[in-house]
Amino acid sequence: MHVTGTHFTDRTDAGRRLAARLAHLAGPDTVVVALPRGGVPVAAEVATALDVPLDICVIRKLGVPYQPELAMGAIGEDGVRVLNEQVLRLAGVSDEQLAQVERRERTELARRARRYRGDRPASDLRGRTVVVVDDGIATGSTARAACRIVRARGAARVVLAVPVAPRDWTDRLTEVADELVCVDTPSPFFAIGEFYADFSQTDDEEVLRLLAEARSRGGRGGGRPDDPPEGVDRELVLSVAGVRLAGRLTVPAGARGVVVFAHGSGSSRHSPRNRHVARYLNRVGLGTLLFDLLTEAEEPDRRKVFDVGLLGSRLTAVARELERTDGAHGLPLGLFGASTGAAAALYTAAELGPAVRAVVSRGGRPDLAGPDVLGRVDTPTLLVVGALDTAVLDLNRQARARLRGGSELAVVPHASHLFEEPGTLDRAAELAGDWFLRHLPPTEGQRADGR
Repeated sequence: MHVTGTHFTDRTDAGRRLAARLAHLAGPDTVVVALPRGGVPVAAEVATALDVPLDICVIRKLGVPYQPELAMGAIGEDGVRVLNEQVLRLAGVSDEQLAQVERRERTELARRARRYRGDRPASDLRGRTVVVVDDGIATGSTARAACRIVRARGAARVVLAVPVAPRDWTDRLTEVADELVCVDTPSPFFAIGEFYADFSQTDDEEVLRLLAEARSRGGRGGGRPDDPPEGVDRELVLSVAGVRLAGRLTVPAGARGVVVFAHGSGSSRHSPRNRHVARYLNRVGLGTLLFDLLTEAEEPDRRKVFDVGLLGSRLTAVARELERTDGAHGLPLGLFGASTGAAAALYTAAELGPAVRAVVSRGGRPDLAGPDVLGRVDTPTLLVVGALDTAVLDLNRQARARLRGGSELAVVPHASHLFEEPGTLDRAAELAGDWFLRHLPPTEGQRADGR
């Protein structure tokens, strides 16, 4: 006999029922994180009931090529990748088939992340209770990936909450969440949609509407005591060397200096890792400029992605232009580079000399700047590398030996190249903040205030 258990009218109904199970989590340190698209209407009801902020965690299911609804894994933001080895084996999926599906889904993941977030940073999850919400669980691959992402972003407690799941769902997911909450676990269980009267697809417009409503509603957990004070926070376009480069300038009131970010290969000003670091720098009183070194038309050209001379010359032009930009004029300048962006930052430090007060590289390739450039860098430089990123660690050691100015190599334990392990990106941000605060001198006004 087919037992369906609870039958939800739609995702809104499911969200209200789920929220009733989560009342104990209401509080200023809670954030609800939805899995788009179907999880957003459910999570919106939960966030409203708990009066807490709503954010998203973009995940893409990796479907078996000839049976796309069957998940053989999932990918997510911050480079997270989860595979279901049992499904891969039983379905006979080859490495090439897996790679083809993953390439397609990564393109869609990037599109959705840009579409849903735009230039708004992700919520600061450090030290908070994060409730991960979807409209249901089947294999659990996407939920597992989401839990790993929020944990890596610093969540102190992860709660995975869904309206419906198979009876054995806790066996599959207890290792990735501190608490598992489900309205009903019916048996037999074939697909999430069979337990909804209306399981029509959630489109992008509905996702954007619900996220906008959540932002306008706010929530008692929306603010953090360490949020940056009011200052400059705006989009800008800088015209340099015949191209127009988009960026976002954020300068808290009374900023000690401004740090320009040089993104690495395949990245942009939307990079979640660099935005995470930038938010930390804002909270400790530093301004940031995140911008794209290449135009959208240039990004597919791998020659330009690795052309350090081109990237460095543009970064140098942007740094000079920043001195004439409202909100950043007169502030001491620092540079933060990741991957190939580290080489561009050192190129600019060599070009501008004392005008650049400090450089930080995270998982960077300073060696790509070349011995001639490295030999002209007098700027205090911090090279931050993950202990597990052994090849890049060796390249950083070699590059550091060629730098003329004071430099340090900071090795972050348990961190790989992308700093996706829990707490490692936070540590990199702290190291960067300490370095910039040490080397960016206070302005005259700040000295007069005793800061």
